[in-house]
Amino acid sequence: MAASSKTHIFCLDDHRTFAEDLKKRFSDTTRYEVTVSHNEDDLLKLFSGEKSKKVCKIVIIGIHDSKDNYQVTDELISRIRTTNPETGILLVVSPERMEEASKQLRFNVDSFIPRNSNMVLRVHNAVKKHISEHNLKIYRKRRNISLLVFFIFLAFSLVVLFIARFKFPHYF
Repeated sequence: MAASSKTHIFCLDDHRTFAEDLKKRFSDTTRYEVTVSHNEDDLLKLFSGEKSKKVCKIVIIGIHDSKDNYQVTDELISRIRTTNPETGILLVVSPERMEEASKQLRFNVDSFIPRNSNMVLRVHNAVKKHISEHNLKIYRKRRNISLLVFFIFLAFSLVVLFIARFKFPHYF
């Protein structure tokens, strides 16, 4: 199964705590393009700059402990979803605030990841999962088109067969 050409990973890291680790993990430039921004405006500019619908896009947002940050993050997520609803959104949250964040930001988020020593591995697994889902959507569309063409051809063949049967009965 061939994968999509490139995966664009957009990372919002306000405090510059985990972006370098993610860049090291996704260092293969033929498969991933990692873009780090340090505020929401830059993230939205970079995100809206990529217009292709066939590219798999993932946004990783680091949330810190303030409750005001949840509302700002919710607005940012809704703007990202209106731009491209197929985008994967991963939130990196401190382990103490994980339950509170999941209650306040439960819509439009694909995964909540605790900020600990396993964070980079969990982000990598979540990115791989989203890439697989993206590729499955592409192959499902191709399969449906192929089946449609097959059934149209089958119906056309049956119509030609019936016409030939009544027009030339001595051949059957």
